[in-house]
Amino acid sequence: MRALGLDPVTDTRRAFAGLRTAMARPGTVQRLPAPADHAVLAALVDHKVCLSTPDQRLADAFSREGRLVAAAPPEADVVHAVGTPDWDPTDLNRGRLVEPSEGATAVYRVGTLADGTGDGTRDANSTDGAKTTVRVRGPGVPGERTATVGLPADHLRDLSRVGADYPRGIDAVFAMEDRVLALPRSVTMEVT
Repeated sequence: MRALGLDPVTDTRRAFAGLRTAMARPGTVQRLPAPADHAVLAALVDHKVCLSTPDQRLADAFSREGRLVAAAPPEADVVHAVGTPDWDPTDLNRGRLVEPSEGATAVYRVGTLADGTGDGTRDANSTDGAKTTVRVRGPGVPGERTATVGLPADHLRDLSRVGADYPRGIDAVFAMEDRVLALPRSVTMEVT
């Protein structure tokens, strides 16, 4: 992943550890190598994982390494979005009751990302004015957490509906610069 400015060993290991912590503590901001969305994808994508991404530089880097199995969002295991995507979360693979782990992981690059502690920020270079607050409850969340994500409220409501038939659903990862926040399929999200 050197083509993306990431060390293929050290940064991928740090990204996987940070992502694991973000999934275990939904709604908290964790630090990753920058750019965080690329680091997450480098940790998740191999030659057995179908990827959908609008980022041609990223697709080319994975292709050169023999790690790109491209797919449309509804068929992809990992779906990458830069800002507000043109796909609907309800169209993504949610897995099956007998194998819910087959549900997709959506990785969003956003212009705003913060948790309730104030960790996170708005990217001054972002042209996307979306900023939505969500409340998160469930496993790994003591009581309730609040997070702010740079996506439209309607998109996040659709994402919340996808998780209504747990254990089926999709895992969502939001990334900005060197920060990531995860909302796994096991949590309940309320858009405020």
